[in-house]
Amino acid sequence: MTVPPDGTTNSWDQSIYDQLHGLAERALRRESAGHSLQPTLLVNDAYLKLQEQQNLDPADRSLMLAAGATIIRRLLVDYARQRKRLKRGGNDGRGIPLHISVADDANQLDILELNDALETLASELPRAARIVELKFFGGLTGEEIAEQLDVSLRTVNNDWKYAKAWLYRALGPGTESDSTDE
Repeated sequence: MTVPPDGTTNSWDQSIYDQLHGLAERALRRESAGHSLQPTLLVNDAYLKLQEQQNLDPADRSLMLAAGATIIRRLLVDYARQRKRLKRGGNDGRGIPLHISVADDANQLDILELNDALETLASELPRAARIVELKFFGGLTGEEIAEQLDVSLRTVNNDWKYAKAWLYRALGPGTESDSTDE
């Protein structure tokens, strides 16, 4: 049993912490070999930042997990930026696969490119970008996302299909993210 960094053992806090730990483990499994970030460090940072949020209702589990997904995404982006700075412009952000599942392709993406693409998508269709964030970084199900965004499951599924196609065009074959230069 892992214990949240603040030492609490409240079953609700422990449950949220454990779910965030699972999200962190999944996110870091997608990283390239040799990264130094550990799931416990990532989840500890995310959990502490989540505890600092004053506008979250602790009784709303899906809201807490959605906020946790956003925090994990931001921490991973910050980590990739830091690694890139340390390598002075090296192509070190590679390593997070996005399973777009267009013709069963799984593309290795630079987390910074993915973040930039999601920000661009958010300017065009904010809900679709949020759905990608909640699914990819948060591991939420379609039903949980529908509840969180107060839309139908059909809307979530349609936006997810659109977002996958949009990201495939933006980051798929023929883009800079496909480069094998490292």
